[in-house]
Amino acid sequence: MDKVNQKEKYSRLIKEEAKRLGFSECGIAKAGFLEEEADPLEKWLKAGMHGEMGYMANHFDKRLDPTKLVEGAKSVVMLSYNYFPAKDLAQEGNFKVAKYAYGEDYHYVIKRKLKDLVKFINAEIGEVEGRVFVDSAPVMERAWAKKAGLGWIGKHSLLLNRQMGSFFFLAELIIDLDLQEDAPIKDYCGTCTRCIDACPTDAIPEKGIVDGSKCISYLTIELKDQIPQEFQGKMEDWIFGCDICQDVCPWNRFSKPHNTPEFSPHDHLGEMSKNDWQEITDEVFKEIFRKSAVKRTKLEGLKRNISFTQKK
Repeated sequence: MDKVNQKEKYSRLIKEEAKRLGFSECGIAKAGFLEEEADPLEKWLKAGMHGEMGYMANHFDKRLDPTKLVEGAKSVVMLSYNYFPAKDLAQEGNFKVAKYAYGEDYHYVIKRKLKDLVKFINAEIGEVEGRVFVDSAPVMERAWAKKAGLGWIGKHSLLLNRQMGSFFFLAELIIDLDLQEDAPIKDYCGTCTRCIDACPTDAIPEKGIVDGSKCISYLTIELKDQIPQEFQGKMEDWIFGCDICQDVCPWNRFSKPHNTPEFSPHDHLGEMSKNDWQEITDEVFKEIFRKSAVKRTKLEGLKRNISFTQKK
């Protein structure tokens, strides 16, 4: 078999197995330096838009070049995984949690599937060297997903897909296997600015740029200190993460509910009243968020968010 046919065959096998494992889409890009992203990343960091996320300034070279992260890397296999829920639990007049955190922490759920995909590659194609990542390394996932044809980067800086919208996780394999790369697709945002207009903290200063230090997701999850007073009355009841820019995006009318049991919310999560949230105990917190990403804030962090959010 010649090299071209071999690359096509291996790529097809990997995509078929990814689909069988529950991934929504799979695209492939050639590993190398992300030239287009270098200057914007440097400017973003110099402007301090990463806030207190100091790790974003680390490993600058590795962030732009996966061959420095995984020696001998030839391909970046990008995967998306739907998490859109059957029921949106965010209600007016109640505290809100971002949809991605309703169920079990996605890092663990998706990493298990990635490891199964690697086992398949090793068994069906041959031993490969590489690493699997789920938001766990200095990898510019959205840039690679764009290169691999999974979608385009919207004005809110998230990846958008015409079939799915944006409510999906990204994950990747960086491996030393030479595969058939996919072509990027065009940007379909057009003149729409709904995400920019809807952000209550003005965290989207320009197309594709998010000032992380102003983003409600950052303020409620990443920020460990007190939330700055300038955001008082602007949180719109979000206490863990935020979905505003995604909820207003016209492309998300195409989102369809996931069928992953692990991502289903705990029964009590949809029953929590504002009063229940304000009086949440350690016992209730541990029960509802036992395997959830919400554990990242710890109970003290969640209480801080609740207290700050309810002050107008």
